[in-house]
Amino acid sequence: MTKRRLRSQDWFDNPEHADMTALYLERFMNYGMTPEELSEGRPIIGIAQSGSDLSPCNRHHVDLAKRVRDGIRDAGGIPIEFPTHPIFENCRRPTAALDRNLAYLGLVELLHGYPLDGVVLTTGCDKTTPAAIMAAATVDIPAIVLSGGAMLDSVHEGRLAGSGTVIWQSRRRYAAGEIDRQEFLETALDSAPSIGHCNTMGTASTMNALAEAMGLSLTGCASIPAAYRERGQMAYRTGKRAVELVEEDLRPSMILTRDAMLNALRVNSAIGGSTNAQPHLAAIAEAAGVELNKDDWQIHGYDIPLLADVQPAGRFLSERFHRAGGVPAIMWELAEAGVLDTGCQTVTGQSMAENLAGREAKDREVIRPYADPLMQRAGFRVLTGNLFDFAIMKTSVISDDFRNRFLSDPDKANCFEGRAVVFDGSEDYHARINDPELDIDGRSILVIRGAGPLGWPGSAEVVNMQPPDRLIRAGITSLPTIGDGRQSGTADSPSIVHASPESAEGGGLAWLRSGDMIRIDLDSGRCDMLVDEDEIARRQQEAVPTTPKAQTPWQKIYRREATQLSDGATLRSAKGFHRIAEKLPRHNH
Repeated sequence: MTKRRLRSQDWFDNPEHADMTALYLERFMNYGMTPEELSEGRPIIGIAQSGSDLSPCNRHHVDLAKRVRDGIRDAGGIPIEFPTHPIFENCRRPTAALDRNLAYLGLVELLHGYPLDGVVLTTGCDKTTPAAIMAAATVDIPAIVLSGGAMLDSVHEGRLAGSGTVIWQSRRRYAAGEIDRQEFLETALDSAPSIGHCNTMGTASTMNALAEAMGLSLTGCASIPAAYRERGQMAYRTGKRAVELVEEDLRPSMILTRDAMLNALRVNSAIGGSTNAQPHLAAIAEAAGVELNKDDWQIHGYDIPLLADVQPAGRFLSERFHRAGGVPAIMWELAEAGVLDTGCQTVTGQSMAENLAGREAKDREVIRPYADPLMQRAGFRVLTGNLFDFAIMKTSVISDDFRNRFLSDPDKANCFEGRAVVFDGSEDYHARINDPELDIDGRSILVIRGAGPLGWPGSAEVVNMQPPDRLIRAGITSLPTIGDGRQSGTADSPSIVHASPESAEGGGLAWLRSGDMIRIDLDSGRCDMLVDEDEIARRQQEAVPTTPKAQTPWQKIYRREATQLSDGATLRSAKGFHRIAEKLPRHNH
């Protein structure tokens, strides 16, 4: 039992307000709690439950929470489990991106307004992780992340079928006539063999890896497959550690430093992580009050090599990645190379250096040495130009075929030009991509707009567009793509994404027309439409492309509040709220 007066005691053991103490205690009694449990100064630990039938990737947290409870009880704490806003990436329409900020707001209110001394954040599916971390950073009570883990390695007809990634690959095979509709569906269904989130290095695996890289999870937590016994053991240990965090008063503000966030950025490059890490880390930094600049992705992450041979940038899946050593083995390589800040504090109570001791990889086919990587300079390339002020391109998924067709001109290395074919939203893309009048060829650049935070709304994973079916049948399986939305973290396309400001905000994509030439120069970090400035100025007298009307109150609020993807698509009104648990909320009577 901690000797420090706990936050929860202002509710349950307040000599100055016996009437309020009685009110707060009374209704907890109706399911068998005792007044002693709540009022004798034992840490009350919330379990932020993200698992539900609406969140299949996180659903097993309903069972894992039992082991979390055991750990909390054995450490002398009191567990209180409560639901968080459900987020299901695959099924939420028009996009799950709307839910990250909504889940964040809800969890901030729960952590701030209820008698909780600490919290276990259960995470898994893409946006559950950043939403939970953002809320914990804003409130700043002791918090620890328990990720749910990936599905087991999936196989279709003897070949690895990575969740998400196999769908993009099968789409191309279906368009080429290599498989029929039934096999397309069977391949996708075979990619989900067990409980857990995506078994590729999509956004789910990426964000849970980065939570560990920032020091918010116990060492080794992120990569344990959901179905492994070690996942339940990790849940128990996380529950125990949550109580100790309260006793030590070790809060997110002590862990989420700029150095810790730069570590996450470097790890993202080394694992071939999702492009969605960029807005999510920007949002976490904003919630934590930590400086994280747009150029940090270029300065600190671009030169990091790709070490994890995991789909979509590599060959293998999460189960083997875990057996190879997982996130700690990746960080060990970075630490040995001197590119990781190992002095950062973590939820283990030890420094990152202490956490990583002896964590060298066990399978060098899956996790490569820093000196012998799969790819040099595998981070995100930050781009700017007259089409946008900021966008990123994931270089670790540039295939040999793509490089040979677009980036191998000896006179213009890493530079190419192409004719733009512009689509206004995914409906327009699906309706017209196979229209022969568009005259799309192997040098065309596909552009989609109206897909950003304001335009969609929420920002949609639609930028990784595939070529027309006739080009796929001819062997051209990818074209350069640009958009003001996002792409799936499981996609293997080197798209230029997160163009900010977006077209709905009057960004450069709004003034682009099909037929315009675009030049992309990766060496200089420029992406420009080759259109005369006077002509651009003339086009700017026209209205921006129309976008769908809001269909719900939250969509309308989101559009009014959301920043651009370059800034994390955060809420303007949330800016400046940091460490709000330092002042207790007012009594309710």
